[in-house]
Amino acid sequence: MSMLSFLLLPIPCIISRELQYDAFTKICWINIKLAFQMLNATPRYIFSHRWGYRRNGQWSGMVDDLLSGRADVGTNLLMTVDRLDVITYTEGLSPYRVRFIFRQPPLSYVANIFSLPFSSGVWIATVVCAIVSTIALYLASKWEVAIGKSPTHLDGFGDSLFLTMSAVSQQGCIMEPKKISGRIIMLFVFVSLMALYTAYSANIVVLLQAPSNSIRTLSQLARSKVTIAANDVDYNHIVFKLFKDPVRVSIQKKLEPENGKAQFYDMNEGVERIRQGLFAFHSIVEPVYRRIEKTFLETEKCDLTEVDFLNSLDPFTPIKKHSPYTELLRVVIKQIRESGILSAVYKRLQVPKPRCTEKVSAFSSVGLLDLRAVMFLMLIGAAVSIGVMFIEIIFHKLNKRQRGI
Repeated sequence: MSMLSFLLLPIPCIISRELQYDAFTKICWINIKLAFQMLNATPRYIFSHRWGYRRNGQWSGMVDDLLSGRADVGTNLLMTVDRLDVITYTEGLSPYRVRFIFRQPPLSYVANIFSLPFSSGVWIATVVCAIVSTIALYLASKWEVAIGKSPTHLDGFGDSLFLTMSAVSQQGCIMEPKKISGRIIMLFVFVSLMALYTAYSANIVVLLQAPSNSIRTLSQLARSKVTIAANDVDYNHIVFKLFKDPVRVSIQKKLEPENGKAQFYDMNEGVERIRQGLFAFHSIVEPVYRRIEKTFLETEKCDLTEVDFLNSLDPFTPIKKHSPYTELLRVVIKQIRESGILSAVYKRLQVPKPRCTEKVSAFSSVGLLDLRAVMFLMLIGAAVSIGVMFIEIIFHKLNKRQRGI
């Protein structure tokens, strides 16, 4: 019987039996313990609080323990070019995913929902019909005025256009046609626009509560207004600084701004901020999903999304270079995998992504951001009306001067 030094990370995940504490390392411990029994080897456990990173030519954590000979094999470790120079890898003991987890922002945050209910063809047809109706009302009003005029008669193209716009916005107007021909035109205009208005209103109610599908890639996440944050653990303070491409650098700057507080949170606070929305949390997915299952409503699980920052393969089991146990461990871990034990342990301890069992309708308050397009339109209308008022005042004063002269 031989003795193998097995490196584990971190200590609390072995001492505690509670699954919310690093189930990933528990899975590795169960599988490697079985592998040692199959090899008739006696394990000796040591612990490290860091995976292993090179700083100033020196390795830390698990990699340093393997290099120095204090350990023969470690828990799963992500494969990098730097690590391949000093250690070797064999079969993996457990899948391991680190992702940005967030809820998709509401559709109203990324698009003007007031233009979405109808296709461009419907909008064009509506405008054309409004123009045709205005022209028809104008022609009918000219014939009515020729017969006899009253104070509420339509007088000119402007009045006809104003009456059509009143119908489009489901409002009344003091001016109206008096003869049957003009009233038939208005009847069909109001009935048609009532059906159109009903369909539009129903779509708006759905769109106000609908999540978007706007963030699917890392570059889209970097360009979005979603807050970037990470779990306050050791590796998150290191891995974001290892990448030099522009997209990941921009995310790292959002995470650790030069002037401001770094966006690192503990698990409970991070998951609560995910629930509130517009917040992306970088962490191992399993403890996040375990917490989500306990705290989220069913309707809040339907728009959960993952985005991969590291873009790496599943981790493998690290072994010190030229170890005589490499082939032995590779064979027994394959046997554990092929027998289904590895899969059974994984399914027993890991929590999958929460499923949206049913999209139940839920009340949600409408905020200012949902109505920003409408508010913007109101501001434009107010600004135009004020501008027109000043123009009218100027023309009125010019007319008075001309009359005085």
